Amino acid sequence: MNIKIPLAWLQLAQQKVRFVVAVAGIAFIVLLMFIQLGFQDALYSSATAVHQNLKGDLFLVSSQYKSLTSNQSFSRTRLYQTLGFDGVESVSPMYLQFAKLKNPATGEKYSIYVIGFDPGKPVINIPELEQNLDKLKIPDIMFFDRDSRPEFGPIAAKFERGDTDQTVEIFPFDAVKGYRVRVGGLFSLGPSFGVDGNLIVSDSTFLRINPNSRPVEKIDIGIIKLKSGVNPNQVLKNLQATLPNDVQIFTRQGFIDFEKKYWAVRTPIGFILNLMLTMASVVGVVIVYQILYSNIATQFIAYATLKAIGYANGYLLNVVFQQALILAILAYIPGFIISLALYDFAMKSTNLPIIMTLNNALIVLTSIVLICITSGALAINKLRSADPADIF
Repeated sequence: MNIKIPLAWLQLAQQKVRFVVAVAGIAFIVLLMFIQLGFQDALYSSATAVHQNLKGDLFLVSSQYKSLTSNQSFSRTRLYQTLGFDGVESVSPMYLQFAKLKNPATGEKYSIYVIGFDPGKPVINIPELEQNLDKLKIPDIMFFDRDSRPEFGPIAAKFERGDTDQTVEIFPFDAVKGYRVRVGGLFSLGPSFGVDGNLIVSDSTFLRINPNSRPVEKIDIGIIKLKSGVNPNQVLKNLQATLPNDVQIFTRQGFIDFEKKYWAVRTPIGFILNLMLTMASVVGVVIVYQILYSNIATQFIAYATLKAIGYANGYLLNVVFQQALILAILAYIPGFIISLALYDFAMKSTNLPIIMTLNNALIVLTSIVLICITSGALAINKLRSADPADIF
């Protein structure tokens, strides 16, 4: 049985070293795209981790709210006003603020995110926390995020080894004297690009930690739970039409999208990631174009010969597009495999949720195929000029 080997493959494989270098160059572009998308997803996923775990249907924040890490407080009176609207079942305030946690091993202080709420009305869906809410009701008890970055010391490790009597000091940013709290449990939430670690405390403990930072009636997020069967969008419109413009209201998805937009548009890291992804695509087109153009130039006499014996331009152009597709697929495979290893390394090093997703795998595959096809379309201009007379 005769096996027909495509001309596109034969031409690429004729010069094995050049072929390997070409695949390696395109694989590097694949790797860059995977890294950019991985970090971009980690940025959005970590920045909205709290949003995604909140218990509620609508969320009330200050009109000055920009993001979870740069939020502005507002009067809790606005939150309680929503109880007068049809469809609203209950409301819960939530307190958020950065403080400094003193590493119990080194004495160094590091910025940490403190989340406070009424344990009688839990507002965040974390199983480990829900199972131990009675502990959180005890004054001066805090739960520590085991996925926090390592600079906070061996707090989680010691607790897991059975040391349930640890105390740590928390310092408000404008205070010299710290406030001592006891570690009552652990949970998993993880850091983000703006947060190195998290603590969860009761609302009363939160206000004792930060006695001079804000008036008691100021809150950061108002969580609104609706009655069963109520349309959140309809209640949202009613609230927006009635409440003063010193607050803004979101559905869950709207709240998440608002946070993502802030990080994508209004922060340097979001801009840089988008720019690098665009640059990787442009550089990819240039690199593949040079590879295909060089191959056409090398095989120019062969193409002219094929024209001389009757092959039309369409056949020759098809050969170039086949080469582009072969390069794309062969480069994607090692790029994908190396990306998996780099994702795992980066996730362990940063504690950020850098994971491979099917969506990203398909996006990069589609992108690299389009890049190679686009480069092929640009490179065939030289092939169109191939003249049979050139073989003489």
